[in-house]
Amino acid sequence: MSVLALRGITVRYGRTTVIDGLDWTVGGDRLVTALLGPSGCGKSTLLRAIAGLEPPAAGTLTWDGADLRHVPVHRRDFGVVFQDGQLFSGRTVAQNIAYGLRLRKWPRARIAERVDEMLALVQLPGAGDRRVTDLSGGQAQRVALARALAPRPRLLLLDEPLAALDARLREELAFAIGDIVRAARTPAVVVTHDRAEAALIADEVSVMHDGAIIQTAPPDRLWRRPADDWVAGFLGATLLLDADVTAGRLRTPFGSVSAAGVDGLAGDGPCRVALRPESLRAEPTPNGGVPEATGTVTHAAALPSGIRLRVRTATSEVDALASSPVGVGDRVRLVLDPAQVAVIGR
Repeated sequence: MSVLALRGITVRYGRTTVIDGLDWTVGGDRLVTALLGPSGCGKSTLLRAIAGLEPPAAGTLTWDGADLRHVPVHRRDFGVVFQDGQLFSGRTVAQNIAYGLRLRKWPRARIAERVDEMLALVQLPGAGDRRVTDLSGGQAQRVALARALAPRPRLLLLDEPLAALDARLREELAFAIGDIVRAARTPAVVVTHDRAEAALIADEVSVMHDGAIIQTAPPDRLWRRPADDWVAGFLGATLLLDADVTAGRLRTPFGSVSAAGVDGLAGDGPCRVALRPESLRAEPTPNGGVPEATGTVTHAAALPSGIRLRVRTATSEVDALASSPVGVGDRVRLVLDPAQVAVIGR
């Protein structure tokens, strides 16, 4: 599999430096990479630099070792899909998909064959004669994806492709995009600010913050072993704790659990852990018990994953989940789930 390598990439807008000396590698045995980060961190700017739409002020960008700095956009052979798809509204679905093929002077019969292949790939068979203005948002993004993939690009770049869709459709299309890209065997970079979307689509996730890549890892490792406090918080941790491993047990204010059940813990000594709401299970309990591990419910909301609680303990307020009915004012006991504990910086 081909490799895109960025070394020392710097991008400036006037006197403002958006990306400063960034190093990043994409591809190899990782087919789909998500570039994940908050709005304004430089994700789209980085994607535009890769596509050739934003010239770097410094650094090198290579594809399989070949320098791309002076290669114009249309000769990089990279496909790009933007948030709104940017389809040609006056043309049919088939005419949109065929656009890049006509520019490359493909034979008419081969264009028709490739359009049909792409419509089948994005699960819109027989839709070639439809006007793009008659498509739903999800269908339009599938057509945009088909148009980008039709010329068989070396790399596919997707900039927030699901941001304009509703939550149900985002999840459905996230699975579809991953499947489509893998079926096409085209390396892809997907820009997103949604951590669940990144996990659904990508084989590997790179987390970006303030113009820098902070951590790159497969989704499961990223959730369980964030590089630092900021990454842990961005990935959904609501409580960061200094803890300790002694005699093979992780000891926290919420009790101790076997360290063997926590990914990333090896050997005794101090550590730092991140807890999400699902890391603490709330159980109804009478008054008493360890003050830090018991408390009073101050907020409760029923969610598909369980009852999401805010619990006031003797020392802080924490988030937890309950599987049995619990309401505001109830006393609960907080039980740590080792499988849902993330270890920071290991």
